[in-house]
Amino acid sequence: MPKMKTHRAGAKRYKVTANGKILRRQAGKKHLLGHKSMKRKNRLSNAVEIFEGNIYQIKKELPYMKYSR
Repeated sequence: MPKMKTHRAGAKRYKVTANGKILRRQAGKKHLLGHKSMKRKNRLSNAVEIFEGNIYQIKKELPYMKYSR
């Protein structure tokens, strides 16, 4: 059986931690930043863990999702 291909867009969007958690960036930090408070912009800079309901889809995109440096 041939190797499965990694979905390249998914590989660029998600980061896997050493404990196996999947992190993503938050939306709303690219443009229209003038009216947003600094506190809000700083909060949007942090990565957050993905919703548990989406784990199945992401594991399908990243079949070799192992932690690596």
